[in-house]
Amino acid sequence: MLTNAEMTAKQSRLMRLATYASATVALILIIAKLIAWMWSDSITILATLIDSCLDAAASLITLYAVHHALQPADKEHRFGHGKAEALAGMGQSMFIGGSAMFLLLESINRLLHPKVLQVIDIGIVVMVISIVLTSALIAFQTHVVKQTGSTAIKADSVHYKTDLLVNAAVIAALLLAAYGWPGFDPIFAIVIAFYILHSAWEIATTAIDELMDKELSVEERSQIKEVVLTHASAKGLHDLRTRRAGTTSFIQFHLELDGGLTLHQAHVIADEVEAMVKAQWTDAEVIIHEDPHGLEEPTPVFAPAANHENESKEP
Repeated sequence: MLTNAEMTAKQSRLMRLATYASATVALILIIAKLIAWMWSDSITILATLIDSCLDAAASLITLYAVHHALQPADKEHRFGHGKAEALAGMGQSMFIGGSAMFLLLESINRLLHPKVLQVIDIGIVVMVISIVLTSALIAFQTHVVKQTGSTAIKADSVHYKTDLLVNAAVIAALLLAAYGWPGFDPIFAIVIAFYILHSAWEIATTAIDELMDKELSVEERSQIKEVVLTHASAKGLHDLRTRRAGTTSFIQFHLELDGGLTLHQAHVIADEVEAMVKAQWTDAEVIIHEDPHGLEEPTPVFAPAANHENESKEP
């Protein structure tokens, strides 16, 4: 059983490896697709070349964001730097959306002015290589996301998953354009452009949810309640609030306990409940406030008398 420190170190290592792998694959594919486009003059290969260039740029952003997000909390960022990943996701979505619009315009122009493709063999070979490399990268990224829950790696993986369909579509477009009508090439590119726009939207919404501190899913919140209420002394809980920043989940709630417990007893029980929650969410920061069970409105123990002379006159 790994300790929390060992688990964090393992997650950090996996996330860094994923960013290095993504940048390396993007660089290889840029070189290969550039050669294929220069030989074939295919608009669909140009589409995937643009996509790979943006993959490389996005991977560099992700590399920086992951490095920054993994830095420990400091005096100016007491909750850590996890939201750097969401910012990277927003950057990726803007890159991807911009490339899709450029591709859409180029495809429409080629559709209006079709060109006969030159050499298609090299294009097909490059697309097959792209599919193999991308599939291997996605498999590794999926493993990393399962282990870490990284938003930035997940966003990167979503984009590469679309690349698989894009590469397959390019092969079909090349064959149809070479042995049929040249217009198939830009038509497939237009479809790819809209698909890329959809991917950009998905990445942006995920990043926005994290930046806006959206609650964890209903299923996760229900699981948290179930775990808490399995403790024999837990009478209930309320005011459950959750959010996520990078690989860290923040969970806080009011724990209802027997009102006759001493402060020390309530503290011990809260620590035990916290450990139970962290056993299920190893990356979580848990804050628990103890409340007497059945108390609707807490009665203040100490209420200082009003000092009208020192009251602020500001509204």
